[in-house]
Amino acid sequence: MTVKRVLWEGFVAGTAGTVAMTLSERVEQRLTGRPDSHVPGRVLARLAGTPEPRGKRLRLLNWVMHFGQGALLGVLRSTMAHAGLRGASSSAQFAVVRLTNDQILENATGVGAPPPTWPRTELVVDLLHKTSYGFATGLVADALAARSGPGPGQRHAAVLPGRHPNVSPLPRSSRRARRPAHTPSTRRASTK
Repeated sequence: MTVKRVLWEGFVAGTAGTVAMTLSERVEQRLTGRPDSHVPGRVLARLAGTPEPRGKRLRLLNWVMHFGQGALLGVLRSTMAHAGLRGASSSAQFAVVRLTNDQILENATGVGAPPPTWPRTELVVDLLHKTSYGFATGLVADALAARSGPGPGQRHAAVLPGRHPNVSPLPRSSRRARRPAHTPSTRRASTK
């Protein structure tokens, strides 16, 4: 796993996830009549210290924040995939990170309010869209990372699934190996 590879794969995965989230938002907006949210653009303006945006500038900042944030967070999901954290459970964990990132930025800038204060329908809609982002990003990140074989966590689990005090870490020499090294120190100790 190289940093350069994790970065570019993360940007690709995060952008793909953002496209999926945007499509789910468009479908939902057609069904519900909900207008576009300008929260991302307002957050970016606050972070940049610029005056409150309006009109075309607000829409531009909205798209920059929407796609920029999605692409950047994709790097984290790519890192997870390269470490061996792949699949649906890892994508679910990542969706929570995406939600948390939004809420930190929105609340720290004073643009948003804590989710427990939102109407339930807004909360459900936000959870739906962030989940679509998390799983789409994960699907792409996992597929790209799989091209380099199993990650270190997956190689360690191949020795003995789960967490066991008597299974040593993989030898450093096996970092780039595709299969775990089966040495006496990595096998399960016999119990008497």
